[in-house]
Amino acid sequence: MSTSNLSDDSLPAIMFLTGIPGLEWAHAWIAIPFCAMYLVALAGNAALILVIVTDSALHAPMYLFLCLLSFTDLALSSTTVPKMLAILWLHAGEISFGGCLAQMFCVHSIYALESSVLLAMAFDRYVAICNPLRYTTILNHTVIGKIGLVGLLRSVAIVSPFIFLLRRLPYCDHHVMAHTYCEHMGIARLACGNITVNIVYGLTVALLAMGLDSILIAISYGFILHAVFRLPSQDARHKALSTCGSHLGVILVFYIPAFFSFLTHRFGQHRVPKNVHIFLANLYVLVPPVLNPIIYGARTKEIQSRLLRFLHLGKILI
Repeated sequence: MSTSNLSDDSLPAIMFLTGIPGLEWAHAWIAIPFCAMYLVALAGNAALILVIVTDSALHAPMYLFLCLLSFTDLALSSTTVPKMLAILWLHAGEISFGGCLAQMFCVHSIYALESSVLLAMAFDRYVAICNPLRYTTILNHTVIGKIGLVGLLRSVAIVSPFIFLLRRLPYCDHHVMAHTYCEHMGIARLACGNITVNIVYGLTVALLAMGLDSILIAISYGFILHAVFRLPSQDARHKALSTCGSHLGVILVFYIPAFFSFLTHRFGQHRVPKNVHIFLANLYVLVPPVLNPIIYGARTKEIQSRLLRFLHLGKILI
């Protein structure tokens, strides 16, 4: 019998997600704020998308990238939170192995795509501040579409090998995972074989995707700050920096919990309690989708005014 057949025979038919270990008694209570956060994320991101899509004045590059960010936030939270709530409230932790791999693929590819979108938004701010006269020429709708497509293809290309790396492993009937959603290393650690390749490739993907993106974002903001502090007036400097404030807030909300979760999962297994790690892993698929529309809604006057107009119109229609 071939190695691939042995591996196929050892794949579990069903996986079982147990939720947050050590906090089983509080699952029902934990689910309440998670559900509230999910509803806020749905409403906030859907409102942003609706306002940007329906208002032609907001079809500038900055807002189109924001619309793409909201789409990825909706996809990320909707891929994980409904199952998470089913586990915490209904103890419905059963999921097929194929379904677990599909969820893992969606979570990691969407996260890689969101990192690409944040990099594109940093490039947008760089062009707007450092080369304002050519802003709309450089970042026309065709270029924005190509940037989105490249980000999507990159995320699919780097995450797809996870599926094959996990399917080649023997699992020896191990099928219970202490988590609320399926992710690469959580599944790999159930295997009874050598997972060195999974660890190395997972680290490589993190460094080449989020690591490289964060470095390029930092370089972009280095050029931006250099250009801003060369502006002649203080008002011009303040206006330029304020346009970057929302984006910097979103970057911090996205990368800080992601890097913490990634590093503790690989290097802090025995130092960070399992329940803390899983709880934070839940937050890192919830907090960015919740805060991103709030940050942009609060700090971007154009979006704020149109959201208020949209809400006022809704009250009149009701």
